[in-house]
Amino acid sequence: MTEIDTMVFDLGQVLVRWDPRPALDGLHSADEIDAFLTGRFFTDNHGLDAGREFEELERELLEQAPQDAAIWRTYWDGFARSLGGPVPGMPELVGELKSAGLRLLGLTNWSAQTFHHAIPSAPVIGELEDILVSGREGLAKPDPAIFTLLIERFDLTPSTTVFTDDSPANIAAAEAAGLHAVHFTDAAELRVHLRALGLRLA
Repeated sequence: MTEIDTMVFDLGQVLVRWDPRPALDGLHSADEIDAFLTGRFFTDNHGLDAGREFEELERELLEQAPQDAAIWRTYWDGFARSLGGPVPGMPELVGELKSAGLRLLGLTNWSAQTFHHAIPSAPVIGELEDILVSGREGLAKPDPAIFTLLIERFDLTPSTTVFTDDSPANIAAAEAAGLHAVHFTDAAELRVHLRALGLRLA
């Protein structure tokens, strides 16, 4: 079996918990929030992850969907409240992998304008050697180009690299790029998969 020497983590819902509702609760009605989150929110959010500036999105919404613009502004101003701290069990697992000598990296879909909130919410993110942030690159998962960029920028050998993410689409794209890809559900399940790949973990 090829020895794994590098681990690449998605951040949201893998190292840090994310839920947009706490940024909105109490400031808009439950019905407004539900309509917002089941409408175009995730499409617009992906655009920000891919490098779009919030101010450009806001101008568009003010013309096309003023109600969405107001809720988006609430979310944007309260973004820090959408982050719920580290995902249980992951700081310990990251520490074990670091002690085992693995290279630890991040690949995240995240707006460059809000990324500064990541480490304060989940300090374990600061344990990574480096992070490729989609909003800084103008590319977002599952675009194959961002996986090509990841491999080239960090001089990775795909066959010795494991990538974990909570999105099945991103896992499929990582596999297509030749990486070992593990769909993340929780820290305990990730441990099982990593042991199966030959890593010695508790």
